[in-house]
Amino acid sequence: MPFSAHILPRHLVITCLLFCTAATAFSAVHIPPNDATVLERLPFKPNDPVARELAQMRAELQRNPKNVEVAVKLARRYYGMVGEEGDPRYLGYAEAALKPWWDMPEPPIDVQVLRAGLLQFRHDFSGATSDLNKAIARDPKNPQARVLRAVIEIVQARYDLARSDCRALDGLTNDLIVVGCETMVDGLTGKLASAYDTLNTTFNDALKDAQSDGDKVAPDLQLWVLIRLAELSQRQGKIERTEVHFKQALALGIQDTFLLAAYADFLLDQKRPAEVVTLLKDKIRSDNLLLRLVFAERTLNMPEAKESESILAARYVAAQLRGDTVHQQEEARFELQVKANPKKALALAQENWKVQLEPRDARIFLESALALKDPNAAQAVLQWLDSSHIEDAYLIKLGQQLKQLQAMQVAHQ
Repeated sequence: MPFSAHILPRHLVITCLLFCTAATAFSAVHIPPNDATVLERLPFKPNDPVARELAQMRAELQRNPKNVEVAVKLARRYYGMVGEEGDPRYLGYAEAALKPWWDMPEPPIDVQVLRAGLLQFRHDFSGATSDLNKAIARDPKNPQARVLRAVIEIVQARYDLARSDCRALDGLTNDLIVVGCETMVDGLTGKLASAYDTLNTTFNDALKDAQSDGDKVAPDLQLWVLIRLAELSQRQGKIERTEVHFKQALALGIQDTFLLAAYADFLLDQKRPAEVVTLLKDKIRSDNLLLRLVFAERTLNMPEAKESESILAARYVAAQLRGDTVHQQEEARFELQVKANPKKALALAQENWKVQLEPRDARIFLESALALKDPNAAQAVLQWLDSSHIEDAYLIKLGQQLKQLQAMQVAHQ
C-alpha cells in the first residue's frame, strides 16, 4: 500500500488505509468472485478471535448479501488488516464484500467512501476524488471523506486544498486528528519546526488530559501521531528524537507494516542493517518490508540475500505482467540500489512522480537522476522543492548537487 495510505489513523480512516504516503506498495489485488471464496494461507489459527470475527461476518453476509451494514463492516475489517499484515489480498476481499453496490454511480455513502479508498490504493486518484466530491456534497460533515480527500491532496502536492479539508475536520473528529492533519501540511510547506512543536504539544496535552480523566488516548491514534512526530523530527535532522518516537510507537505493540517500513528506512539511513534484519526477518509477506530486508541483507553480505532478492524481483516481474503500477517508487529503489540500473530506476521514478509527490518519491527521483548524471530529468522535482519550501536537508542537498551538475554541464557545452 502506498505510504500515503497511512497519513491518518486507522480508527478514523480505516476506509482510507494507506500503508501512504505516503505510502506502502503491495502486490496487485486479487478480487474473488464473491465473499464466500476461501481465504488462503491466512495468518490465523483456527481459534484466533480475528478469524472467528471474520467468519461470523462472512456467514452473516452470505445469508443476506445485500446487508450494507455488515458488508461495510466486513470490508473495513479487511481493509484494516492490510496495514496489519501487509497482505494485499484483503483489499480484494473488501471489494468483493461491496460487490452489490460497487458499480452504482451513487451507492450508500459509506460504500462510496470505501470505494474511494480502494481506488486511491490503486492510484486511481481521479476516480477516488470523484467519489469523495460526491460523498462530501451529500454529507459535508463526513470526516472519513474529508480525511481521505486531504490524503490525496497531500500526496499530489495540492497543499492549499489539503489544508482546507483539514480545517473542515474541526468539530467533526478528535482534535488531535485535526491538528495532526494540518501540521502534516505545514511540515511539507516551510513550517517544519512549528509543525513539530504544535503536534507534540497537542499530543502531550491530550495524554495528560486523558490521564486526569481516568481515560487514555486510543492506541492507534497514538501510533499515528508518533509516526508523524518521527517523520517531522527526521526531516529536521533530530536523529535521537526521531528514534525515541519510533520506539514509542513500537512499544504500543500494534502490528503495522507502515511503522516497520518507516523505522527500517531510518535504521538503514543510520547504517544499522543488522537491526533491520532482526526487525523484518519474519515479515516478508509484504513486498515493502521484503525490500528493506533485501537492502539490509546485501549490506551485511548475508547468504540469504540472493534468495530474498530473487523472490522480490519475481514479485516485481509478476506485477509488471499484471499492469500493476502501485509500487513504482519501491521498484525504482530496487533497481537503483540492488540492480545498479539507474536508467530504469529513473524511468520508474518519473512515472511514479506523475501520481505521487511525497518526500520519499522525490528522494528516489533525485537519487536516480544524480546516479545517471541527468539533472534535466529531475526538473519537476527541483521545481517542487522550490515551490513547496519543504525543509528536508537530504532532499535539499540532492537538489543542490543536481543544480551544480547542471551548471557544470552547461558550462562545458
